[in-house]
Amino acid sequence: MEIHPTAIVSPKAELAQDVRIHAFSVIGPKVTIGAGCEIGPHAVIDGLTTIGERNRIFPFSSIGLSPQDISYQNEETRLIIGNDNVIRENVTIHRGSHRGDGATILGSQTYIMAYVHIAHDCRIGNRVIMANVATLGGHVHVGDCATIGGLVAVHQFVRVGMYSFVGGKAAVRMDIPPYMLAVGAAAAKLYGPNIIGLKRNGFPAEAIQALKKSYRILFRSGLILKDATERVRREVQMCPEVEHLLEFMSGVSKRGITR
Repeated sequence: MEIHPTAIVSPKAELAQDVRIHAFSVIGPKVTIGAGCEIGPHAVIDGLTTIGERNRIFPFSSIGLSPQDISYQNEETRLIIGNDNVIRENVTIHRGSHRGDGATILGSQTYIMAYVHIAHDCRIGNRVIMANVATLGGHVHVGDCATIGGLVAVHQFVRVGMYSFVGGKAAVRMDIPPYMLAVGAAAAKLYGPNIIGLKRNGFPAEAIQALKKSYRILFRSGLILKDATERVRREVQMCPEVEHLLEFMSGVSKRGITR
């Protein structure tokens, strides 16, 4: 274990033997940090926070502090972080609140760029990318392999589906369906499937074509969701991707679906 002499590490914190903690960082008493992690200078990790293995946390990040929720009264809530994440400079990730599930969860192999904010009760999947200054309100759910561009603001309780792409500076007020591309300097709008992202991730051409056709029916035909879903099932060659898209569309949404 390598701990810089200027770092303040609670003797109650649980650290793996090969953890490295750089100068002036502060580690609270309820923190657990797994093997192979490196904590950069001036980082603060506090609260009931569990960090997995091989994570890199860069300078001035604040991890596991209390939620920005005016109803919060020092309840015991937590933050759970998986493995192999990169968390860059000045990132803030808050632990959960009593009005949510009591936990904020960040998956594995994510890339969280500088100045990102992940609020209380968010659930972030695996291999998610969040570009600089992207901001998630409380209770946001982000699916695996989604990409959220720089300066994007995501409203509380929004769902961002897996393999979706949200372009920079967008205001995301409603759910972004999986596999879709959303862009907009003000309110985000859908512009079809995330073709480049799907190809880069090895999706077969048949699945991409099925998603294109499903998009046209669900979002461009003018049909209500029930009728559009039935038409998709009649006219589109079903595959796991289309099934997941339809399941997302029919799931519980607190904000509605971006059109």
